[in-house]
Amino acid sequence: MSSNNLRLTTGEKARIALLVARMAKRGIADDRQSGGRVYQRDLQRKVERIEEQARKRAERERKSK
Repeated sequence: MSSNNLRLTTGEKARIALLVARMAKRGIADDRQSGGRVYQRDLQRKVERIEEQARKRAERERKSK
C-alpha cells in the first residue's frame, strides 16, 4: 500500500498538518543568506511514524476480514 492511498484518521491528518506547518515555519526562519540550514529531520521522522502506524492498522484490518 503506497502512501498516496493510505487511509489516515482525522487525528492523524491533523497531526501531520501540524508537523508540516512546523516544518514550513522552520523553513521560513532559515537564514539562507549565510548558508544556514534548519534541521527538520526530526519532524519528518514523526510524519513517517504516523504513516507507518496507519499502514500497520490497515494491514491488521485487512487480515481480520
